[in-house]
Amino acid sequence: MELLVCIKQVPDTSEIKLDPETNTLIRTGLPSIVNPFDMNALEAALDVKDKYPGTRVSVITMGPPQATLALKECISMGADDAYLITDRAFAGADTLATSYTIACAIAKVQEDQGKPFDMIFCGKQAIDGDTAQVGPQIAEELGIPQVTYVCDIEVNDNIVRTKREHEEGFEVLDTEMPMLLTAVKALNEPRYPTLHNSIRATQYEVKTITVKDMTTDPKRLGLQGSPTRVRKVYSPPMRSAGTMLTGAVSESVATVMDVLKQKELI
Repeated sequence: MELLVCIKQVPDTSEIKLDPETNTLIRTGLPSIVNPFDMNALEAALDVKDKYPGTRVSVITMGPPQATLALKECISMGADDAYLITDRAFAGADTLATSYTIACAIAKVQEDQGKPFDMIFCGKQAIDGDTAQVGPQIAEELGIPQVTYVCDIEVNDNIVRTKREHEEGFEVLDTEMPMLLTAVKALNEPRYPTLHNSIRATQYEVKTITVKDMTTDPKRLGLQGSPTRVRKVYSPPMRSAGTMLTGAVSESVATVMDVLKQKELI
């Protein structure tokens, strides 16, 4: 089988700071990591590879040249090939333009290898945007079925049985290949890099895909192809500490009712 994992290099959200004057992210010196949900997607693909000899796992991302570090981290975990989609023409892309560009790059890779990817793995969302849109949009662009919020996977020949989370519980779905899925954290625990793969990662040359390598509609790329704009980024106001009520339930209820009446909520 041929498997593909879409990843994203994101800023470490534990280190994010905002400029109080411009309300924009301070990116100088900000460490970058592989999006955590994408690590779960990669582990899922590597687990399928472990169970089915001959399976190959490729990783792909769109970003600046420094995103090669994220791709090499995936190689150190056991991925076989890595592709970086990078070009100034892609700058300023929102989720719609990003998914279109990635889908075009995937089509290019599939054309070069002479066959489609059997499964495409994505994290459920990126921690720097939390839109959960790119994975489903890639599937739509490629015209393949998708299953989102996957927490369990079982592959049987050409059928992928997935268990997906939703607000009311779980669903179990059987989907024919080729297909795309998005992974949640509960799916697995990502493995650590091995010494052998880490050495290979340092020597591996990431394959680069630019706008000239793909067949695209220029109007759908970058800022021009993005119908959404980020006008402002800001930290939400801090909430005050809550009040803990102790003692008899009847007394606590009476206290709550008095507070609600004072605030004219009842």
